[in-house]
Amino acid sequence: MTMGPVEYVVLGFPGNSFNGSVAPALAKLIESNTIRLLDLLFVGKDDEGNVLVIEYDELEELAAFAGLEGEAGGIISDADVAHAAEALKPGSSAALLIWEDVWATDFAVAVRESGGVIVEGARVPHEIVEAVFADLPAAV
Repeated sequence: MTMGPVEYVVLGFPGNSFNGSVAPALAKLIESNTIRLLDLLFVGKDDEGNVLVIEYDELEELAAFAGLEGEAGGIISDADVAHAAEALKPGSSAALLIWEDVWATDFAVAVRESGGVIVEGARVPHEIVEAVFADLPAAV
């Protein structure tokens, strides 16, 4: 099976402020064939610190995710949930997403076919990028 790189993202929402408004932007990425959603799960901690696993069809606030195309589900494990929950403070929530970067499939196949491997990679937080660009001299 030809597949692009697969990545995971844990989006934290302090104070359980998650309201589903990211769903349209995610749907746009799916519809434009930029990504293919493989799994999606919501995790929260109540005020006592108990971990809650929430499917998108269990809360009205998450209904916007019900129509997303491509979710296979079953990829996010209990260990993944535990890992994400460790970072959550009581009264907070997170969305766990796993997707294929469809846009990078041709590049990924070329790397694999040439015997290349990813040695390292990371997502640079927006705050760091913003600070670096703020310190650069203005373009001429």
